[in-house]
Amino acid sequence: MKNKSFIGAIAALLIVASCGKKQEQAPAPGPMPFAVQTIARQDATIYEEYTANLEGQQNVEIRPKVNGFIQKIYVDEGQMVRKGQLLFKLETQTLNQDAAAAKANVSAAQVEVDRLKPLVDRKIISNVQLETAKAKLAQAKASYSAVAANINYGTITSPVDGVIGSLPYKEGALASATSEMPLTTVSDTRVMRAYFSMNDKQMISFSREFKGATLQEKLKNTPDVSLLLADGSVYEEKGRLVTVTGLVNETTGTSQFRAEFKNPEAILRSGSKGTVRLPITFEDALVVPQNAVFDMQGKQMVYVVNKDNTVKSKIINVKTTSGLNFIVESGLEEGEVIVVEGVTKLKDGMAIVPQPKKEEAAPAAADSVSAAKTTTTTVTKK
Repeated sequence: MKNKSFIGAIAALLIVASCGKKQEQAPAPGPMPFAVQTIARQDATIYEEYTANLEGQQNVEIRPKVNGFIQKIYVDEGQMVRKGQLLFKLETQTLNQDAAAAKANVSAAQVEVDRLKPLVDRKIISNVQLETAKAKLAQAKASYSAVAANINYGTITSPVDGVIGSLPYKEGALASATSEMPLTTVSDTRVMRAYFSMNDKQMISFSREFKGATLQEKLKNTPDVSLLLADGSVYEEKGRLVTVTGLVNETTGTSQFRAEFKNPEAILRSGSKGTVRLPITFEDALVVPQNAVFDMQGKQMVYVVNKDNTVKSKIINVKTTSGLNFIVESGLEEGEVIVVEGVTKLKDGMAIVPQPKKEEAAPAAADSVSAAKTTTTTVTKK
């Protein structure tokens, strides 16, 4: 009985050993599939963004030329007005009294001249007295004209077409030519101006990017710009870069640009903010997906697939981003095949099964202008 148990135990050990040997001899797994993409040259567009202050093409502060109480306000805040339209009427009773006194002085001076003329003709008095009287008459007339003009200044009209701003003064308030706040501001918003700045580095890049012997010529060669509104939407009207200051602001170290946008539906308002988007197109650029790039010791790298389907890491230099892609400046050649997904699972010399990326059939679609929200490089200046 003991012999049978001993023989059974040995048989069991032989079976276990045989199974373990079979497991040890199981074949290693084959190469895994990875998505790859062939590098091809294509046009890529990026958008540089600059925070801008919006102003009407004319922002005219309305200030009184004479002091007086506001007798009547003929407009309301936000109202559209035309050039020459009546805005305010100032009380000018004191000026009327001054005008009456000045007119009386003119009459008195005229009487004196009329009295002296026949006396001079008869040589009773010298001509000097008459000339003195005439000078006093001219002075009285000038004084009267000045007072009369001041009376007219009590009627204030709009110098331009535009929209009425705030009205800080109410009827009955004293308006003065030296007051800190204007009576109102009339803003012509048919064309809106967007002011933004570039620092020295951005100015150098701008000057190199666009052709022209002068800054004005470079501005003419820039494409239309777009405007991003506060709610994140893109303004319907395209704009143009119009001017740039010739000198750098010593305090901020920036140069100021001005872009202009038509405002037919009065969507843009003077005093608000927006973001000017300047498109820059790179022709025949090498574009790679950001998922294909990994960092190692501060260097950006990709895995290139060799002819034997093994991978080799390669250092690349990235110029900028274009949506979900990188624009490569150096390190890759057109026609090379790179791994675009799962690069963290790879190592040099590893064999893979290349699987063409599905989007490779239409490589340029991701960088079209219609995909503006996903092809943006942001450079924000406040």
